[in-house]
Amino acid sequence: MPPFPLLDAAAPAATPLALAVFLLLGALLGAVGGLLGIGGGIVAIPVLAMGFGMDQQTAQGTALVMITPNVLLAFWRYRQRNPFPLRTAALVGLATLLATWPAAALAVHMNPRLLTLCFALFLAALAGYFLWGTRAAARQAPVAARAPWNERYLPAVGVAGGLFAGLFGVGSGIVAAPLLVRGFGKRQAVAQGIALALVVPGALVALATFAQARQVDWQAGGLLAVGGMATVSWGVAWAHRLPEARLRRAFALLLLLTAGLMVRQGLAG
Repeated sequence: MPPFPLLDAAAPAATPLALAVFLLLGALLGAVGGLLGIGGGIVAIPVLAMGFGMDQQTAQGTALVMITPNVLLAFWRYRQRNPFPLRTAALVGLATLLATWPAAALAVHMNPRLLTLCFALFLAALAGYFLWGTRAAARQAPVAARAPWNERYLPAVGVAGGLFAGLFGVGSGIVAAPLLVRGFGKRQAVAQGIALALVVPGALVALATFAQARQVDWQAGGLLAVGGMATVSWGVAWAHRLPEARLRRAFALLLLLTAGLMVRQGLAG
C-alpha cells in the first residue's frame, strides 16, 4: 500500500483529493523543470514511486506523459530568450531517438527492484556532479583556456542522453546540458535550450515503449502535464534571475535525499 492511500492513482475511481494533488504536484514539477531545464521527471519519478505506490516502471512511464508537453513549452521559452540553430538541435535529437528505444526496451523488462536501485545510484551520481560543479565555481580558480570539442561529435551527446532517457525515463537534457557546457563550450542557458530539444523525441519513443508494456497511468500523467504547463514558463523566467550555484546546491541535496530513500525502498522490496 502506498504511503498516501487516498492518493493512490491506481484506484478504480480517483478521489477529488487525488485529482487536485496531481494537478498541484504537476505545477510544482513544471516550475522546477523550467527552472533547471530538466523536464521535471527526475523529481516526479521518485514521488510517484514512493508517495503513490507505483512500481518503478509505471512511475517512469507516467512521468513521461508529463515531460513531453512541458519540455516543448520550455524549449520554446528558452529559444525565445537564447536563439540557437534548429539544425543543431535536430542533429542531436536524431541521435537521441536511435539510442532511446533499446534502453527503454531494456527498462520495461528489468526487475523493478533492480531498476529502482540503479535509478537511485543515478540520482546520487548526478547529485555529486552538481555539488562538484558548485564547489569548483565557488573557488573560481583560473583554468587554462581549452578549445571546445568539435561539433561533429554533437550526436554523441544525443546518444548519451537517449540512453539515460530510455533507461530511467528522465529528460535526456539532464545529461546533455553538462556535456554541452563543459565539452562544447555552450553557454548554460543555450545548453539547457538545446538539451530540452532532445527530450521530446526521446520521451516520445520511451513513452511508446512503456505504453506498449502497459506501464503508464494516463490519468495521473495527464493531470501532472496540465499542472506543469501552467508553471513551466514561470520556471524558465526565474532560471535567468536566480543565483545558479545556490540553486544547483539545493537541487543536489534533494537528489541525495531522494536517492537514499529509494535505496532503502529497493532493499526493503
